[in-house]
Amino acid sequence: MAMGDTPPWTPPDFSGKLRGRGPSRSGTAHPRDLIGRSASSNVVKEHGREPRRDPQEVKPSTRVLFCLVANRCLEPTSKLAAVRWAAERVALVGCPCFDDDAAYGAMDFLLEALAEIAEAIFRRTATLLNLSCDVIFVDTSSSYFELDLPDPLAELDTALGEKQAKQEAAQDKGPEERATRRFNKHSKDHRPDLPQVVLGMAVTAEGIPIRCWTFPGQTSDQAIIKTIKDDLAGWMLNRVVWVCDSGFNSGENRAYLQRGGGHYIVAERVRGGSKEAKAALARAGRYHKVAGNLELKEVRLGSGARSQRFCVCHNPEVAARDRRVRENLVSYLEKRIEGSDNWSKQRRDELVGELRTTPGLYRLLRRTPDGLLRVDKGAIANEERFDGKFLLRTSDDTLSTTDIALAYKQLYEVERGWRDLKAATAIRLRPIYHHREDRIRSHVQICWLALLLVRTIEQATGDTWRNVRNELERMHLVTLETKQGRVAQRSATTPRQRQILNDLDIAEPARFHDFELPKTLA
Repeated sequence: MAMGDTPPWTPPDFSGKLRGRGPSRSGTAHPRDLIGRSASSNVVKEHGREPRRDPQEVKPSTRVLFCLVANRCLEPTSKLAAVRWAAERVALVGCPCFDDDAAYGAMDFLLEALAEIAEAIFRRTATLLNLSCDVIFVDTSSSYFELDLPDPLAELDTALGEKQAKQEAAQDKGPEERATRRFNKHSKDHRPDLPQVVLGMAVTAEGIPIRCWTFPGQTSDQAIIKTIKDDLAGWMLNRVVWVCDSGFNSGENRAYLQRGGGHYIVAERVRGGSKEAKAALARAGRYHKVAGNLELKEVRLGSGARSQRFCVCHNPEVAARDRRVRENLVSYLEKRIEGSDNWSKQRRDELVGELRTTPGLYRLLRRTPDGLLRVDKGAIANEERFDGKFLLRTSDDTLSTTDIALAYKQLYEVERGWRDLKAATAIRLRPIYHHREDRIRSHVQICWLALLLVRTIEQATGDTWRNVRNELERMHLVTLETKQGRVAQRSATTPRQRQILNDLDIAEPARFHDFELPKTLA
């Protein structure tokens, strides 16, 4: 070979001593493909264009958004840490290197076109997974923020929030979606000492979250349901049955849900409920057993167009548990008031004030005309009437009592979504590192997209996201370098990984990446 000729390049001999360049990257080389499987990839491209942004910048924004969603699914961090995560810990095919400003730009990009993106993702996901969209489950939760504020400011904000919540509930339309942090003494996270935002979510019968909302921290469930219905009404869904918990139940909301031919299944409060609820529970009738150990009976009140249909549900196992809990409460209460006849009136008043903070105990306590403390036998007998029971009201006469009860029990799918959103081992909605209202909303929507991706993968693979993630994380991309050149090679695909990719209809990632040939000899 003459001097200066280029020697033919041969594949590196990896049997010799190898030198790795940097740490191996985890096998997350295809979150973009997984997101494409959930139908959001093309949707964001088509509907997420910002009018003020150069069209050439739209595509990078979608890739950055995919990266933020993948980060939530795989290793939740702050947006600033996600930039380092994308550059150092994972191999994201097709995602350009980006900085902090690009991450925040992608969040703004998502928020401005959220309505169009959410509807289009829903339609494509419904077609992809053949979803049942005739029953929509709705529930709310909250997320608090760690702040150190003086108590008087918190009390003032709580009072102002309650006044504003009453005004919104009296309106014929729902509140505007905003992520305003407010104090609320009815915090679902049991943190009334911290400001919060209220979150709403709509889920299909298969557990697929189709939309998520963010409201000011003082917003009540009574007002939220109107906004949720109005937003989904524009999606031109077919006949819809709304399934809600008792917190959404009111005469005004029931009428609102029936607009446009809709129907509802809502829970009624068993203790301290409406007159109709008390009449339905008092109505005699025979229970019939359905799936599992659930017993049902149907009750109709009134006649004609004003008739009300109720379903009284009874679970013997839950009834036995309620009895054991009440026996423990009575035993504890007897010990607390033992010897109180010899106490001073002030000391007894202090004990009553302490027990008042625990409604389950306070319901079983009574005071004699002389001010003495006793266990209320009448209250115990009244509590026994409700053991293992829950009451449902519906406007749909075409559903059987079994369908009504089973549909309501599926409301746990929304609760499961909240658990996965907040769990430290899953999406990890908290802590929220943002302070601006729009960034808080965008963060919540990124978490929703992550949950949508997780549920889509679970539906397609028939396995939990934790198992799928753990298996795919065994796939690594390692850079190998010898005198003959450098190449990035992916680890071999395991049988389980191949099965997951087949279930998701995703091609295996390329085995070799980033070739570098040796330099020409001088």
